[in-house]
Amino acid sequence: MDTFVRQFKNVDINVAVSTEGGLITPIVYSADKKGLVSITADVAILAEKARQGKLQPQEFQGGTFTISNLGMFGIKNFSAVINPPQACILAVGMSEKRLVPDEACEKGYRTAQVMSVTLSCDHRVVDGAVGAQWLSEFKRFLEKPQTMLL
Repeated sequence: MDTFVRQFKNVDINVAVSTEGGLITPIVYSADKKGLVSITADVAILAEKARQGKLQPQEFQGGTFTISNLGMFGIKNFSAVINPPQACILAVGMSEKRLVPDEACEKGYRTAQVMSVTLSCDHRVVDGAVGAQWLSEFKRFLEKPQTMLL
């Protein structure tokens, strides 16, 4: 077992992809330096290569953070297992319409799309409070996606 903590300069995001051979997590390299269009294109290409069994080792070994989405299977929420040596994994559930309080509406409520996510952190590396701060920022971006375009 490693006895040190690695600090990465890039944000290399693994995206969980289900294949006939099992789960594999291809990497979107330097995601922090890319826009949404570029990331979406990379994920589509990597997912297709994964399903065809054509990923090279450097395309799935490593990464700094994993995202796993089971929402497309109707799963509301789940806990994902961290891929060592990473420190975190984000489990994304499905979105659904829910009634939420809204004092600005005449009825006092409105319908909103709501999604559950769960962040699992290795507390030896990422303190729970830091993980909560990250989730708060993630929530802010999802609630106002136009801020990701600025």
